[in-house]
Amino acid sequence: MKIDWAALGSVFGVSIVVTVALVGLFTLGIVGLAKQEAASAQGGSAALARTGAYACFALCAAAVAYGIYLIVA
Repeated sequence: MKIDWAALGSVFGVSIVVTVALVGLFTLGIVGLAKQEAASAQGGSAALARTGAYACFALCAAAVAYGIYLIVA
């Protein structure tokens, strides 16, 4: 049995980058919701923060759905 170490390293690298990107995107969504609560308490623009947070969550859901599609197809 021969292991293709270059392909294994490539898969490892891509999985690390995608994982960090998804966690960062989800964190931005959580921060956006926190800013929305703070902005509404101070009378600021809460709609922009909420919209950004929902966009981050939608992108996370799309990435997860695409990953499931790749596994199933």
